[in-house]
Amino acid sequence: MKELEEVMNQLQAQNQQLQGIMSQKQTYMLQIHELEKALEHLSAVKEQKVYKAVGPLIIEAKKDDVKKELEENREDMDLRIKTLESQEDKIKNKLKETQKKFQDMADKYRGGQGG
Repeated sequence: MKELEEVMNQLQAQNQQLQGIMSQKQTYMLQIHELEKALEHLSAVKEQKVYKAVGPLIIEAKKDDVKKELEENREDMDLRIKTLESQEDKIKNKLKETQKKFQDMADKYRGGQGG
């Protein structure tokens, strides 16, 4: 019975890990969407000087510099998402293994009790 509880605790921990990873991934995906919108608006700007927020300040910057910075940020977000997807796959596989282990143990326990 104690082993069954330990496996159940592993399942809960793995589920929490998975939820955390998925939450981070969703945050990065939203940031990518915002970056894409910013790049879209920036491409419509005719002037070579634009303004960008830096903390509480708004400063003048070159359009090309801002575009490059936004594109680099997007690449960084893509890389983070790929890393999280890899972690997500690993956790999902562990979760499947742990669920099978739990099911096998529960079946064995029920079989022992029923007989």
